[in-house]
Amino acid sequence: MTFQDLFNKYIDRLGCSIKDLADASGLSASTISRYKTGERKPFADSEQLQNLVSGIVQIAADKNISDIKEKEVYFELKKALTDQSDLHAAFSKNFATISDSIKINMKELATAINFDLSYLYRIRSGQRHPNDLDDFVDLLCKYIVKHHADQSAKDFFANYTGCDVSDLSTETAFASCIKDALFLNHTESTDKQMETFLKKLDDFNLDEYIRAIHFDKLKVPHVPFYFPVSKTYYGIEQMRQGELDFFKATVLSKSYEPIFMCSDMPMTKLVEDMDFNKKWMFAIAMALKKGLHLNIIHNVDRPFEEMMLGLEAWIPLYMTGQISPYHLKNISTEIYHHFTYVSGAAALSGECIDGYHEDGKYHLSTSKEELAYFHKKADHLMQKASPLMEIYTKDDAFRFETFLKKTAEEENDQYNILSSLPIYTLSKELLLQIIQKEDLPGDDVSAILNFYEKQKEHTSKILKQNKLTDNIPEISREEFEKNPLILSLSEMFFDKEIFYTYDEYLQHINYSKEFAKNHDNYHLQLNQNSAFRNIQIRIVPNHRVLISKSKTPVIHFAIYHPKMVNALQNFIAPVFL
Repeated sequence: MTFQDLFNKYIDRLGCSIKDLADASGLSASTISRYKTGERKPFADSEQLQNLVSGIVQIAADKNISDIKEKEVYFELKKALTDQSDLHAAFSKNFATISDSIKINMKELATAINFDLSYLYRIRSGQRHPNDLDDFVDLLCKYIVKHHADQSAKDFFANYTGCDVSDLSTETAFASCIKDALFLNHTESTDKQMETFLKKLDDFNLDEYIRAIHFDKLKVPHVPFYFPVSKTYYGIEQMRQGELDFFKATVLSKSYEPIFMCSDMPMTKLVEDMDFNKKWMFAIAMALKKGLHLNIIHNVDRPFEEMMLGLEAWIPLYMTGQISPYHLKNISTEIYHHFTYVSGAAALSGECIDGYHEDGKYHLSTSKEELAYFHKKADHLMQKASPLMEIYTKDDAFRFETFLKKTAEEENDQYNILSSLPIYTLSKELLLQIIQKEDLPGDDVSAILNFYEKQKEHTSKILKQNKLTDNIPEISREEFEKNPLILSLSEMFFDKEIFYTYDEYLQHINYSKEFAKNHDNYHLQLNQNSAFRNIQIRIVPNHRVLISKSKTPVIHFAIYHPKMVNALQNFIAPVFL
């Protein structure tokens, strides 16, 4: 019996829902859904399997089902999961990630463990499997312990496996952590990181954030900042000061030129100083308060978890509408790391050799010749950069409307996770009934009706050549009274909330069902476990994800980076099965 069949057998025996088992096991509902549909499965001996077994046994005990015992459940599920092809697939994926992240020289590795180099690359890509996987792993672990035992490598393995870096002080402990990393089922941690990211975005309130950091009370000083035309900073401590001096020179200058930021310098040692982190974020806040625009080329050539944690920190700042994020494709930093900041007042550049961050240096300059050079360098880098995401705020309403028109003409299927109901399935009569009870000004009513007609037009174009799937919340009256739904107007940047009554909500669901019957390419999914209340997620598989936040503030993130698009579509996928 397959894991999926066995798992569903337990679900049927228990008579429990996905949410019940998620609550009992501590796993996310999306993860349980994937197990149920066969989209995913945990690894044997993994923490996820143990949590799943504990949840099953707990529900069985609550329902007085005495013949479901922990030992038997664990043995059966583990047996169903023991699949060598899964083991090799996980190993190859982790081997590739680890070798890229800690910069393993494959030629040196092949020589050290006496393997043919081309065969080693095929193992890394998953095209071939070692004859004796355990023996190969032992050789690989010994090589890493001998040649990659520096602090940055240990920091990487600690982050990758979730262990405490202080526990890796002995060679035995470090080798054990490396082995865990090589067989890690990282899909589970990726799902959790994505779920955390989306939940934070769903809950985020910009007004509360501004009050918390006192951004609304910041005063930009106008006292001139004097320092030599050029200054050089050596080592970590001075490099931290160099970054703060750059922002000080920029904020206190008369220039309002945009700031350009691009760095692939290691972050671990820089961010160890919490006082520096606070000062750096304050410096960014002051630059934004002054009204400067920031063009940032992010370094996304790093493990997924690190990339998402970085984006979580930047999301509140993105919502100001003053930041444009980019990334560089196919970038390699096996030996050198570089740093370039430039504004209208100063340029800060830096470099270090990989693994020797503490011996690097920064150079700050305000000379016209240096500024001219670094502005050209920034322009050249921007020519090679691709948008990490497009960000649309209320000030970009016309640009966003152009984006919507363009996407309506694409030949791509689309999958939507909606926290409210789609306005294009609504009848005009019911729409008027909903908005008229709000006593809105005539201009607002006209704008909403105009938006409604455009949405119907866009949807009609999509459905002529593509499939469109909407996942919408189907909730009880009791749940609705706790958290009433609002009319979906985020795409017109409408900043007032127009609430449904429960009867209006039910009528709109019926209109949506009727719309599905009348359009072959339109599919409706009713979801009783809606995860989000303030964000809508629209996925064009393997191409783009649009995340729209409906309030505080209304903002849209069109995400293009393949790593993020893949993670989002894999995280969301089960609701469409």
